Amino acid sequence: QVQLVESGGGLVQPGGSLRLSCAASGIIFSIYDMGWYRQAPGKQRELVAGINSAGGTKYTDSVKGRFTISRDNAKNTVYLQMDSLKPEDTAVYYCNADGRDIVNLPSDLMDLWGQGTQVTVAS
Repeated sequence: QVQLVESGGGLVQPGGSLRLSCAASGIIFSIYDMGWYRQAPGKQRELVAGINSAGGTKYTDSVKGRFTISRDNAKNTVYLQMDSLKPEDTAVYYCNADGRDIVNLPSDLMDLWGQGTQVTVAS
């Protein structure tokens, strides 16, 4: 039962907000670095935001000041709060669990992905 399940996507108007959630199961969530990626049609998948096991965060330049990544280890969940959304934010958003820095982690638990959730920003 190792899985990441995203939720919270949908259709929102420009300037609106969404909060994405990613619930993890089957892993020791608190020791993983977590990230949100997105992929728009015809574009490469990009890292939108990351939060490491210590709580440190990073963001791609295009979302700085608008998006906030957070995690609740008690709920095994990582969030992406998206404010001031723009049409160019439209993409499928994927949750990722990065275990590459975890000692002796089995290879099949080292890089995990959710199924994706669609975010569409349009009038």
